[in-house]
Amino acid sequence: QVQLVESGGGLVQPGGSLRLSCAASVLVWDYYVIGWFRQAPGKERDGVSCLSISEGSTWYEDSVKGRFTISRDNAKNTVDLQMDSLKPEDTAVYCCAAQPNWITTAKAMCVIGPPDYWSQGTQVTAYS
Repeated sequence: QVQLVESGGGLVQPGGSLRLSCAASVLVWDYYVIGWFRQAPGKERDGVSCLSISEGSTWYEDSVKGRFTISRDNAKNTVDLQMDSLKPEDTAVYCCAAQPNWITTAKAMCVIGPPDYWSQGTQVTAYS
């Protein structure tokens, strides 16, 4: 079973920044599509951003384009989500997730899903 461990959530003022990290083995990053999903109270779970390292492709939900960046941190062996210019609408529980890259792509996992493997989730709150 693929194990994903997420960290980095918290409370921030609107306009501030947070960085989420998803930790797993090198092989997970090499052979899986990795993504970030969020769910706010009373709303459906949405794909935020997904990354396929092997294909060199990324996908972003429209509302976060230009503000969020998904990337691999080689030094820490994590896949991170840098969240800048946070808005109250970004408040949600965020999870990282993974799916084997031979059965999905970055866009497909985020838009269609669902992934097979999930982290425990972390709360992101962007209110004054």
